Amino acid sequence: MSSVGIIANPASGKDIRRLVAYATVFDNNEKVNLIRRVLLGLHAVGVQRVHFMPDYFGFCHRVMDGLAGQHRPALEISLLDMPVEASQLDSRRAAALMTGAGVRCIITLGGDGTNRVVARGAGEVPLLPISTGTNNVFPVLVEGTIAGLAAGLLVTGAVRPEQALVRTKKLVIYINGRPVDSALIDAVVLSDRFIGSRAVWEVDKIKQIVVTRGATTNIGIASVAGGIRHIGMKEPLGMHIVVGGDNTPLQVKAAIGPGLIRRVPVARHELLSPGQRVTVLENPCVIALDGEREIQVNRGDRAEVELSPAGPLVVDINRTMSTAAAGGAFKINTIDGVSD
Repeated sequence: MSSVGIIANPASGKDIRRLVAYATVFDNNEKVNLIRRVLLGLHAVGVQRVHFMPDYFGFCHRVMDGLAGQHRPALEISLLDMPVEASQLDSRRAAALMTGAGVRCIITLGGDGTNRVVARGAGEVPLLPISTGTNNVFPVLVEGTIAGLAAGLLVTGAVRPEQALVRTKKLVIYINGRPVDSALIDAVVLSDRFIGSRAVWEVDKIKQIVVTRGATTNIGIASVAGGIRHIGMKEPLGMHIVVGGDNTPLQVKAAIGPGLIRRVPVARHELLSPGQRVTVLENPCVIALDGEREIQVNRGDRAEVELSPAGPLVVDINRTMSTAAAGGAFKINTIDGVSD
């Protein structure tokens, strides 16, 4: 049975960057409407089952309550049997349970941080990440209907995995030689001693930056790398940046948050190859992963960041849709009412 998982983060799009920057709030009711359109897209191409992550907002029930009568899709909807802790552990646990249930794609609603956690639980199950967060380099802005169609075309076999999927990169964080966590877009070394507020927006605390990609069109720390050199999602490179003081000759203007454009002093920078490790120079420090403070490095610990080519698989929506169209997936025979 073709099945898809949906993980919607009710907390995405609501962090402190609404106070320190000019980020907008992505309302949970709008996420409900978006998920309804995702379901209708999935149904239109023959998906049979959808697994939802339970959450404190109740996305699953709210979504289905609004799909009545002729608009209610003939999908088997199930809510995962798991505790709700209202933390990032929910998303990781849900992804692992969905993988065990045999889903062939997980659709996420969130930002870089949400997808980082989901990827750790999803393993080799591909993600289709819809942008509803603050830092949105990994997820994409896409209409829910199209997201549902693209995911459905993959899981029903209308488009083969090699035609639909892209292997992304990631950063692996090592403490004293042991891998402890990972990031999809950036790892930022901060001079803080304690995690405190999770978001990153204070340039004067940034000591090192490691990224898997970077563009001037990104919002967040990846835009710093993009101001030096564009690094694409499929390019087998990353970048390491050491941040300097106010008198550093090279200053990069970057949109480190919505409406928050800052000059970042760059003491030195280097391109990274897959498998290359960067030593964290600050000690003690805090390492932020995909825009959120996550790892506290204690005095005397040795921390490293490695660029890995073994990131999560992601649905390339444009290529999936164009491949399906070329194969006739959207053509209807008007004589007998079935697809060509």
